[in-house]
Amino acid sequence: MAAELDGPRLEPRSGPARQLVVFLHGYGADGNDLIDIGRAWQGILPHAAFVSPHAPEPCAQAPVGRQWFGLTFRVPNERWEGVNAAAPALNRFLDAELARRNLPPSALALVGFSQGTMMALHVGLRRPVAPAAIVGYSGVFVMPEDSRAEAVPAEIIARPPVLLVHGDRDELIPVQALFMATGALGELEVPVEWHISPGVGHGIDQEGLRHGGEFLASRL
Repeated sequence: MAAELDGPRLEPRSGPARQLVVFLHGYGADGNDLIDIGRAWQGILPHAAFVSPHAPEPCAQAPVGRQWFGLTFRVPNERWEGVNAAAPALNRFLDAELARRNLPPSALALVGFSQGTMMALHVGLRRPVAPAAIVGYSGVFVMPEDSRAEAVPAEIIARPPVLLVHGDRDELIPVQALFMATGALGELEVPVEWHISPGVGHGIDQEGLRHGGEFLASRL
């Protein structure tokens, strides 16, 4: 079995945790990349614990970074194979963190960036109990590029509210990915909202952060 995930944590600002917000970082980063968002959101989510696990694999392209799965951009269905391979370790981590905090699965929220958004959507929509919410920044909703796509609707057993946020100047994952994701999620009857950050590349601006925090606060 692969090594168990771990990463930086933030305790709730007020009392024992009533919610758990899990950040899933992008390709070539690690858990430290997103945990500061938890500090920014503590005022609006005072009862939430935050954790930002390091992805399971060393990143092939970044000497000190991590990856949820490898990317060559040359292999068909690379992302699909990747999210499926990485999902079991992430689910074990989510279950363990909820148990450690003595929280029900419905108290979970997932927040992803880039490759982390791919993981958040893939895992979050397949959890036996739906998370309270998913926020995805600068990401993609991964679908297989072959006949396996027909099986995806049957796999979607959770339909939490989703917010997708994307910069309109993103050159790494173009903003079209947001429209493709909202369309695909809509067909799967997943409630989805979206926000486009003008002038923003592959990153998160203050307005995007505010939208994400308010979205979680209204659903947790």
